[in-house]
Amino acid sequence: MKIVQEVSLISVGSFEESNDWSIIRNEIREAISLIVNPPGTFSFTINPAKHGNGVKPIKEACMIALRERFGWSLETPINYATKSPGKVDATKIIDNYRFALEWETGNISSSHRAINKMILGLLRGVFLGAALVLPSRKLYPYLTDRIGNYEELEPYFDVWRAVKIEEGFLAIFVIEHDQIDSSVPKITKGTDGRALV
Repeated sequence: MKIVQEVSLISVGSFEESNDWSIIRNEIREAISLIVNPPGTFSFTINPAKHGNGVKPIKEACMIALRERFGWSLETPINYATKSPGKVDATKIIDNYRFALEWETGNISSSHRAINKMILGLLRGVFLGAALVLPSRKLYPYLTDRIGNYEELEPYFDVWRAVKIEEGFLAIFVIEHDQIDSSVPKITKGTDGRALV
């Protein structure tokens, strides 16, 4: 799988220039590049059936790579609000802070919640940095109907950039397939994420 765009949505302080971010960014990039389809190949080919492919196995493949190759924690419970905003897909400890990663598997409302969850963590000083991974508009038609995607989220960037934080960093990684092939089996919800790395 490939990354077609990286956006620094919020960057306050020196984290974006730090060695910590360089390491984390490379780990995220490598974990995404390791996602292949069909299993056992060296690239990510998707069946171009409209809304025909599941998204959770793709996410799970990335999570497995982050945990097993780079020591990230998965499904991390975070309590920094009156009511917990829910678990974070993956986290990595940096000094006394966490870096948070969310991988979009829901609709566009879910994308908004994911970013709000991470910005709240930045505001509360729980996260020093965070990132959201979501599909491009080119990949979107082949995944579960109404999956959140970059182009639908982009019009709201100015809202999040207006948030006043003392220090923190939030990036967005936009992912896409390497090629399409209608003879490739569709990715179903039952597909093992481990098979895709």
